[in-house]
Amino acid sequence: MTLFANVIVDISIEKLDRPFQYSIPDSLADRIHPGVQIEAPFGNRSIKGYVIEITDTPEIEIERIKPITGVLSGSVAMESQLIELAAWMRQQYGSTMNQALKTVLPVKKKTKPVERKWIDRIATEEESRKKLALFETKHATAKARLLRALIEEPHIEQSLITGKLNISTATIKSLEKDGLIEISSERTYRNPVANLKRQGKQIALNQNQQAVVDAIMADYEMQKYGTYLVKGVTGSGKTEVYMELIAKVLKKGKQAIVLIPEIALTYQTVMRFYNRFGDRVSIINSRLSDGERYDQYLRAKNHDVDIIIGPRSALFAPFDQLGLIIIDEEHETSYKSENAPRYHAREVAIKRAQMSGASVVLGSATPSLESYYRAKEGDFKLLELNQRVEEKPLPSCEIIDLREELHSGNRSILSRRLQALMEQRLERGQQTMLFLNRRGLSGFVSCRSCGTVIKCPHCDVSLSQHRGGKLMCHYCGYEIQQPKVCPECGSKYIMGFKAGTQKVEEMVQKRFPNARILRMDYDTTRTKDSYESILNAFGNHEADILIGTQMIVKGHDFANVTLVGILAADMSLNVADFHGPERTFDLITQAAGRAGRGDIPGQVVIQTYSPDHYAIETAKNQDYEHFYEMEIAYRRLMNYPPVRNMLVIQLTNENEEILNTEAENIKIYIDKMLVNHRKDCMAIGPADAGIAKINDIYRKVIYIKSEKEDLLVAIKDRLERKQAISNIQYDFNPVSGF
Repeated sequence: MTLFANVIVDISIEKLDRPFQYSIPDSLADRIHPGVQIEAPFGNRSIKGYVIEITDTPEIEIERIKPITGVLSGSVAMESQLIELAAWMRQQYGSTMNQALKTVLPVKKKTKPVERKWIDRIATEEESRKKLALFETKHATAKARLLRALIEEPHIEQSLITGKLNISTATIKSLEKDGLIEISSERTYRNPVANLKRQGKQIALNQNQQAVVDAIMADYEMQKYGTYLVKGVTGSGKTEVYMELIAKVLKKGKQAIVLIPEIALTYQTVMRFYNRFGDRVSIINSRLSDGERYDQYLRAKNHDVDIIIGPRSALFAPFDQLGLIIIDEEHETSYKSENAPRYHAREVAIKRAQMSGASVVLGSATPSLESYYRAKEGDFKLLELNQRVEEKPLPSCEIIDLREELHSGNRSILSRRLQALMEQRLERGQQTMLFLNRRGLSGFVSCRSCGTVIKCPHCDVSLSQHRGGKLMCHYCGYEIQQPKVCPECGSKYIMGFKAGTQKVEEMVQKRFPNARILRMDYDTTRTKDSYESILNAFGNHEADILIGTQMIVKGHDFANVTLVGILAADMSLNVADFHGPERTFDLITQAAGRAGRGDIPGQVVIQTYSPDHYAIETAKNQDYEHFYEMEIAYRRLMNYPPVRNMLVIQLTNENEEILNTEAENIKIYIDKMLVNHRKDCMAIGPADAGIAKINDIYRKVIYIKSEKEDLLVAIKDRLERKQAISNIQYDFNPVSGF
């Protein structure tokens, strides 16, 4: 059977949409795979290119397809590796090869380089003074001013001449033409962290931190590159552990990537790394300009930096000596891509590390169930930090039952207890953080009087509000009309939750008119430096109270914060998604961890309508082990990940009738494929997606659960070869509901 290679003949990003196909000679078949660099005929010349895909399907007449003439040794290892990684992602997650390539080679286009120009006087001082006298006689004042400056200082940057001396480029060119000066230029890089000042701080590790570093480096020294899960309570000093590991890896001539979940974390994180490593650190994130982003890509490629910090996309930094990948707050859902290929950064990091001979370190106070499950199974090595740095106590937590607040006549979003503690902090000059859990904010319906949430009887997730007064399950399609009164207690206080951060800010300002308040949410952080300015202002105690959503609870360290109020703690508990309890535990634990990081012990108030739920009880006690045991038992009962793998197939079409028919036909096709796998696999659906229609495009989903991941990949492969009218996308082990 003849095999063909799809080849991109130019690695520049603009050319990714145009691969060319060549046949693979038998003599080269064992040397050609995705990522390898080859030589092939192109018109009347020979060109170099990269293989991106192997296929047995010719795209044009076979006689018109030319053969590859050779395989090149010594090709750019990093680019070969990233292309091979893209091929793996396309196969693993389902997408086009172009989508995968544009993910791993994320720089969209070249930008104009920044040049630094210099003016050098090449005429002798004697010759220059004669010319100066001539210019002054002829009243050529600009030329005279420039030459006078160059007699005093023969090497001056051009920007100073055009700026401070107010001399035009035409005048400069004229002196160059006369042979008096020479213009030179050098390429400079835009540097998004150039304004930082290095303090050179290095904190000595405590015994627990050193034990974690030693365990990882012992394997590293023996070239055993594994995946490590560092489970450390909030404030236990995980960042210092990361920096020490990086320092050791850098000494071996290797490079490191540090992934962080939110852009909001970048500034504080970068400051800590910059203090230790200086100019060897840079960042990649979506807030950089095209020029800044392209220059960081070049700086990494040219070995001008050894450490790249950023969110998910930083994983594809073009390091060819990669030795370590760190994923901080690894439980965060932002590590999962929402666009095809729907990859998870954790899985791709492990794959890239295997290709590079690197280790992966996952860190969190509240590890994802997937990672902890794999650590328990022995796939990852579990290392723990169970004490805060300097043995500072964890904050004391208390739960406030909002049902009792309602019954006693308090309809404010702030409980009486929280108000009293906030008043106390204001009197003492201490700071408060108020966290509004907005995840799944108005997606479910609950009773404010007794706490009952309307759930699906078949899937044990909350029903979601839809137009027309309907409540629907996004996993199986079950639906009912929204009740007017609570089916448990008969209360009329049954509704979705509507308050946002702006409303909370207004209520807090009304209750504490003299308090200085900052708000940090999507609306207040749209500009490039808004995160930094808000965090700096709060860190400098220019505000007493910081109100915000998830972005305020991720890793920030404010020594004067002694009170954290968690408003509507159970919002994420009742989203139409089986991850609800895990998200709730994570958010409460992370938010609570912001309190008491200085010398004064912290207090946390958790406000909820579900005070008895195990996610809230265990979060109050910071008891991850107990939470994990209860949650994994629930997942096992319902056949949810990580106990079983899940493939979500989403179909979209602007014609609802065609979509419904095709979804049913695909389900029948899947059932036929699974005839011999009934014990291993189950398919559910089709059902409406979480949002059944967006921009007049209808959406359906089918769920398949199986212990065998390779079986789900095989089903995806079969479906990809099947002709379809509707658009079909795949998501393995989703981290949020469709």
